[in-house]
Amino acid sequence: MPAGTSTDPWIDLADTPARFASTLARFRAEDQHAFLARHRSCDGLVGYVSLSNIVRGGFQSAYLGYGAFVGHEGRGLMTSALRAAVRVAFFGLGLHRVEANIQPANERSLALARRVGFQREGYSPRYLMVDGDWRDHERWALSVEELTGSER
Repeated sequence: MPAGTSTDPWIDLADTPARFASTLARFRAEDQHAFLARHRSCDGLVGYVSLSNIVRGGFQSAYLGYGAFVGHEGRGLMTSALRAAVRVAFFGLGLHRVEANIQPANERSLALARRVGFQREGYSPRYLMVDGDWRDHERWALSVEELTGSER
């Protein structure tokens, strides 16, 4: 698959060794954290969750990215992974807010954000370039105060 080609309309995955190495290098930066989710039964990789552009000081915030790997999508496995990453963000990293930007037609991703407790805050036209096109996104966020007692 040529560089810059997306495997689906939602994300632009690293599809060459050079792009994968670049992704790994980016996640080693101080303002990034990334997690791989594994299935407890089969030990297979379920997906990933990333916290990027972590800003400290008065903001204490990060952007959230996530994706399910083929064969594990649509089974609810990412809900646990996302909840765990959010707990790390708030209680391990001391963040106050996590924001996810999701393409409006990505119904599975929107449902996942809702299940974890994210609230829709707005709409951003032409927000992010994905697969060579500027794509609109809905802005969803969660703050530490919004977690329910069962999430803590």
